[in-house]
Amino acid sequence: MKTVAVKPTVLVDYLSARKSWVADCALALLGAAVVGLSAQLSVPMWPVPITAQTLAVLLVGAALGARRGALSITFYLLIGVAGVPWFAGMTGGPASFMKPSFGYIIAFIGSAWVSGRMAERRWDRSFGKTLGAFAAAAVIPYTIGVPYMAMVLAALGKPLSFAEAINLGVTPFLIGDTVKCIIAAAIMPAAWKLLSKLS
Repeated sequence: MKTVAVKPTVLVDYLSARKSWVADCALALLGAAVVGLSAQLSVPMWPVPITAQTLAVLLVGAALGARRGALSITFYLLIGVAGVPWFAGMTGGPASFMKPSFGYIIAFIGSAWVSGRMAERRWDRSFGKTLGAFAAAAVIPYTIGVPYMAMVLAALGKPLSFAEAINLGVTPFLIGDTVKCIIAAAIMPAAWKLLSKLS
């Protein structure tokens, strides 16, 4: 197994400067587990529950970097569809594709990539930049999740108007996602400061 030294740009690279595909996959699986656990911190709502996933996705992406972060959420999606019950409400399986909330999970791949890419550019070292990066990443689930939700509900015989789709798929989550972005934006710079003190 070949390993190479890398210049630390994200948290996990700072903790270990040796890199291999096995380590990358292990880290991605760990990130997927974190997201799976966060999905269980949920408030049941119809058609999309409120969960802590956005917070976890932002942090996993920033900590792992763009490529590993996106891989982590891809693992989360595929393993959940395969049957592991770690989607919200301890659900999983192929039928998840027909859940109105599944589009948000697909979009989390993009969110993790964006937060990871911005972290690689050192936008996770100060609160202001981190908040901006995470806010951009947090918008992505709406761009895919809302149309997917509307498509699924239409297929189930419950078509939505544009306003109804926004009221169901965006409005209930704005305050929570803002709070999650703020929390995540406070955590990442604090983690870097702690590491610098320990090194």
